[in-house]
Amino acid sequence: MLSRRSDLAMEARRIWTEDNRSEPEGVEESVESRLGFEVTTVAVTGDRAAEELCKPKGRYVTVELGRFLRREDDSFEAGVRVIADILLSLLGENAGTVMVAGLGNPSITPDAVGHLVVKDTLVTRHLRRQMPEAFAQFGDLSALEPGVMGTTGVESVDVVGAVVREVKPDALIAVDALASRSMDRVCRTVQIADSGIVPGSGVGNARGALSRETLGIPVIALGVPTVVDAATLTLDVAREAGVELDPEALRGKSGNCIVTPREIDSQVRTISRLMAYGINLAVHRGLTVRDVDLFLG
Repeated sequence: MLSRRSDLAMEARRIWTEDNRSEPEGVEESVESRLGFEVTTVAVTGDRAAEELCKPKGRYVTVELGRFLRREDDSFEAGVRVIADILLSLLGENAGTVMVAGLGNPSITPDAVGHLVVKDTLVTRHLRRQMPEAFAQFGDLSALEPGVMGTTGVESVDVVGAVVREVKPDALIAVDALASRSMDRVCRTVQIADSGIVPGSGVGNARGALSRETLGIPVIALGVPTVVDAATLTLDVAREAGVELDPEALRGKSGNCIVTPREIDSQVRTISRLMAYGINLAVHRGLTVRDVDLFLG
């Protein structure tokens, strides 16, 4: 059967509910408002639920960016604070040293999220070692871009794993572009999860997983949906119109196509900056958004 692809746990839960007309066991969902942003938390607690939703067990927190996209007053700082607070809650107090892995292909705009986030990450590992007293108030943050196997010939998990073994961070934040089932969530939501990440899974090109099991440290996945699988979009638009299509009829037609907005270049840059600043405030806990602006120049 042609699957409806999505990296978002909240969408995976709703797809399963629509298809089975019941709630999956071992899944809990809650919705709250933080600084004017709607935040949905999906907790996948059971092995069967993880298998049914095709999501590893863990917590998946989705932030709706409506307030930020409407450019309301102080929405950037508020959005950064929300992302930072969620990252802190998932990292825990024991994550003294953190590494950011910017996944994806910077040459392809919808897949450049990881690259753009690394560009705005305030890395300090080297500075803390060279001038420990001057940078004592900063967190210990490092970053790398492993590239994609098509250009390096090496799986991202192998590159990241080798660096993790050498640097020995307490935790890893893996940043990547995601796939959604709905254009309404493309570049309009951010998902943060403590389950790790399988790069490319949302578009049917899954690579090796970055997780606690493969790397030996906690892995927080941070991502924004930038594309929709064409077959998934077709099925959902038809269903909204009251038309049921045979998924198999789409195989080989739209199944290999990906849809992205016309304004993807500016949207990816804007949201990547929001995510990067969230990481900076989560790791460098005494800084403000203005401080980060100053240090990044």
